[in-house]
Formats: sequence, structure tokens, C-alpha cells
Amino acid sequence: MTATGNQIDLSRVECCSLTEGPIEADQAQRLAAMFKALADPTRLRLLSHVTAQGCQDVCACDLTEELQITQPTVSHHMKKLVDAGLVTREQRGKWAHYSVVPGALEELRELLNLS
Repeated sequence: MTATGNQIDLSRVECCSLTEGPIEADQAQRLAAMFKALADPTRLRLLSHVTAQGCQDVCACDLTEELQITQPTVSHHMKKLVDAGLVTREQRGKWAHYSVVPGALEELRELLNLS
């Protein structure tokens, strides 16, 4: 696919389909919840900081400093990401620690991997 300015050369656009066919209702519900959680810019930034750590977890205290947002705001948005199944939360003393749910981002990637 090529783009010139704001125009796309439609003669070079290939037809696309989901590689494994239509998704089931339960999978659609789960993925929709993930996409809904990611539709917020603050949550998207928070998730990107957690994923940047790879397999290591991230303390909420580090997220407040890095993003310059308050702890209650971090807690609110991270709860949405936890509820959507994108990250896990572990309480350690005063602070919560977050890590990416293995396979969650891959599931989104597979759905969006149109061929």
C-alpha cells in the first residue's frame, strides 16, 4: 500500500481477511473490553510503560513519576487495564506492582494482523 500525501493508491490495496475466520462471541466480548480500555490516551501511555519493562513488573510509584500524574489517577486507569485482562496487579506493602498478562497483547495483534 502506498500513500501520496493524503491519498492512498487503491489499485495497490489488497483484499484483507481475518486469518482464522470470524471470531466467536465470547472472544469478541473479551477483545472489545481490551480495545475499550486502550481507547484512552492515559491508559495507552501507562500500558506502554509497563510493556517497555518486558517481563519485569512496574511499581505504581514509578508510573506516577514517569507520567507526571497522581497516584489516584494511576490506580483508576490501571484498574481498567487489569479488568480488561491486559495487566496483572500485585500489592506489595503500600504500592501496587503491575505486569503484562502473557498472551494478551498477542491476541490483539493476531486479530489486527490482516493479510
